[in-house]
Amino acid sequence: MKDLRGKIAVVTGGGTGMGRELTEQLAAAGAHVAICDVSSENMAETKRLAAARAPAGVRITTHVCDVADERQVVAFRDAVKSEHATGHVNLLFNNAGIGGGASFLEDERTDWDRTFGVCWFGVYYCTRAFMPLLVASDDAYLVNTSSVNGFWACLGPTMPNTAYCAAKFAVKGFSESLVVDLRLNAPHVKVAVVMPGHIGTSIVLNTPTVLGKPDALQMPAKDVAAIRSQLVKRGVPIGDMADDQLRAVMHQLAVSFRDNAPTTAAQAATIILDGVRDDRWRILVGADAQALDRMVRETPERAYEASFTQALQEQGYMRPFM
Repeated sequence: MKDLRGKIAVVTGGGTGMGRELTEQLAAAGAHVAICDVSSENMAETKRLAAARAPAGVRITTHVCDVADERQVVAFRDAVKSEHATGHVNLLFNNAGIGGGASFLEDERTDWDRTFGVCWFGVYYCTRAFMPLLVASDDAYLVNTSSVNGFWACLGPTMPNTAYCAAKFAVKGFSESLVVDLRLNAPHVKVAVVMPGHIGTSIVLNTPTVLGKPDALQMPAKDVAAIRSQLVKRGVPIGDMADDQLRAVMHQLAVSFRDNAPTTAAQAATIILDGVRDDRWRILVGADAQALDRMVRETPERAYEASFTQALQEQGYMRPFM
């Protein structure tokens, strides 16, 4: 799919981050784009930015949808068919994601289920809903965003990340299984699994809202206490830091995750679209993703040891914010 002009693309999680940048770059290339997100305000800004770069005649639509709710996904699909007056789509970017549910043992099940629901079932429901429209096109691409946490199931030896990692492993396996399935049963539809490293997005800032919780600066005392306990277990010298100081630190960490990443969301979107144009089914995003992929393959049994993370950080990758 070298030429995106006139193609119809669907992007989930289009309100911020990679979803916003994909929307902008797709529109700039002449594709019509339908985006969904849980924030209408964020989508409105994405649409404004994308429309400013789009050639005349490009259509950009926004749709409020929680991808973890299959009924909302089906309604989103039907709205895309109606507003774009189409019986097909050419591109589906399953990009929406949140964090949360880091510990299977200690975190609340509601957080775990919500994170897994968005990051895995969002991909599954959207693929189920839009696959007939992809098949109905003459040239189509399904692009599923996994993560380096789809082959490295933690954030280091002191940082479990179970819900997110479990979901991203599922996305990777599902996408790879479709390589053969589509080749046999719908050869004009291709699939790609995207595995980004640390990308500058607002996922850490946005996650509390999706989980129905206040942001870091408004965290209740019990949540502050839980974070304090986690940091102490990790050996972080927080000492007698006051609760408000810890809230401010956690907020700044979320901002730094977005603003100080080694790969920007715009760069990530470019890499993804270049992968689509090159007919690739496996798209690693960022030098950190390349390094992690190589190291996990070389020494899989060391992947969850402190020495593995130390070697990774000595190469300049995945350095902790705290």
